[in-house]
Formats: sequence, structure tokens, C-alpha cells
Amino acid sequence: MQYPLQLIPIKENLSLFLPIPEEIRTAYGETLSNDPKTPFPFWAKVWPSSKAMMAYLEEQEELFAGKRVLEIGAGTGLPSFSIAKSAASVILSDHSEEAVELMEKNIAHLGLTNVKAMCLDWNHFPEEIKAEVVLLSDINYAPEQFSSLLILIHRFLAENAVVIIATPQRLLGAPFVEALLPKVITNQLFYKEDVAIRILLLLNHKKE
Repeated sequence: MQYPLQLIPIKENLSLFLPIPEEIRTAYGETLSNDPKTPFPFWAKVWPSSKAMMAYLEEQEELFAGKRVLEIGAGTGLPSFSIAKSAASVILSDHSEEAVELMEKNIAHLGLTNVKAMCLDWNHFPEEIKAEVVLLSDINYAPEQFSSLLILIHRFLAENAVVIIATPQRLLGAPFVEALLPKVITNQLFYKEDVAIRILLLLNHKKE
């Protein structure tokens, strides 16, 4: 892990190793000097959407208790780690190997035997991975990725999974949200770090 970590309290009985925010850009700059094509580690930050998702899940335990949970584009995996002890199983997935490395460190730190981290790309997601609850936080930021994400979300909806999306209210991501509105059952607004975050709960049937 090239980014310096510190153990940060998240809530009662939960602390996670996370990259030190002030040192991420410095460490990235050093990496960039060796490899100019290195992408910025967006996975390394705990984004407001993840915090809003965690707050939402704390109020909705019936959605995930005893269920198979999958988080896609998990980054630090904050929402999933916050509910891991109540879920039957959790798969944390991200396309970044470093994100997966960090998640594995926290799985070991917390002694979780029902959680695993996997390096997966949502553009080529394995058909054999199944879930009853799918979490996605702040994933609709790149329009060129919307098509792949929508296909994947509809796949899990067709398998009768509950899909929960946390998204900041950015204009760029509006077409993605609009495409999913027929499946949205509930829509709640949270504010984290002065950012408005929508939490969308999707099921595989249209609203009446």
C-alpha cells in the first residue's frame, strides 16, 4: 500500500484503516513521476455518498440483516463494513487492486469471516456472483460508464435483488438517475459535508 494509513474511528465499535487525506496527493505525485499514466486514487477517499449510505443503512437494518450483500465500486467499503456483522455475507468489489488490498486489510483487522474483497470491473462483471442486496455509492460520475452500469443494475434487479444507490445531486449524473426512476421505490435526501445526497431504493417492479 503506497498511501499512508491511519486507524480512524467510524462509529461505536468500528474503526477502519484509511489513507491519510492530507498525504494522498503527495503520495500520488510521487507515483505519477514514475508512471505518468497512473490514475488518481479516487477510491482512497471516504466520499459524502458513502457516509450518507452508511447513515441510511443504519436506519434500514431489515433490508440487509441476514442477506447476501454486494458492494460495487466500493473504494474503502465504508457502507459494507458498517453493516457486515448483520449481513449473512458481504462481497466488496472494486476495479482498483489497491482498494481491494485496503479492504482485505480491514477485513483482517475486524476479524470478519463472512466478508471478502474482490478486484472486479463493472464493465465485465462475473455472472456467477449473486446478491440479495446491491450497494452503489457515487458511481454515476462518468457518462461513458452509464450504459455498462445500467445493464448491470438491471441484471441484479431482474434477479430480484434490492439495489440501493447513493448519488450526489450533480447535473452530469442526472441522465443516469432518470433512466432508473421507473424502478425507484423510495427516494431520501441526506446531507453530508454540506453535500446533498440522494439515496434511491430500487426494486424490480414499477411504482404504482
